[in-house]
Amino acid sequence: MSNLPAPGVYTIDAVHSSVGFVARHLVAAKVRGNFTDFAGTITIGDSAETSSVEATVQAASITTNNEMRDGHLKSPDFLDLENHPTITFKSTSVTSKGGDVYELIADVTIRGITKSVPFELEYLGSGPSMQPGVTVAGFEARGDIDRRDFGVNFEGTLENGSLVVGNKVTIELNIESSIAA
Repeated sequence: MSNLPAPGVYTIDAVHSSVGFVARHLVAAKVRGNFTDFAGTITIGDSAETSSVEATVQAASITTNNEMRDGHLKSPDFLDLENHPTITFKSTSVTSKGGDVYELIADVTIRGITKSVPFELEYLGSGPSMQPGVTVAGFEARGDIDRRDFGVNFEGTLENGSLVVGNKVTIELNIESSIAA
């Protein structure tokens, strides 16, 4: 038996949510970053299979707490903001794995290239908001992409041949959403 919040269209609350990523840097470290400007909806159906998610991220809102690195990530070497100002996320299926865990498959579009990406999704629960008549629901999702699949082919290397930036990027979504009664 799977658990879901009450059916309806929930709006993602960007103030209480995060869209983050983790990438390996210089083999030894992981760089974490996030996007601060995003919006979307979660449609809960009568079952996981009839539920869906759509979201748009403004690529210019990327931050890793390093202005020089952020500038490079916005350049044609990585996100190419001038030609691709948004990143989109649109689910194609949601399947219950039992309890509060689901597999979410989404079409992710980065740099104008769309790929199907699997995410492990956990429903964290729902309850009343601090606003009367509003219900909130929480979710976490995590999936891995290969940046090269999206045309991010920056190949900086060190003297020993190791990559400056790893190819695997983990996307981490922590979402609070709400619906009015």
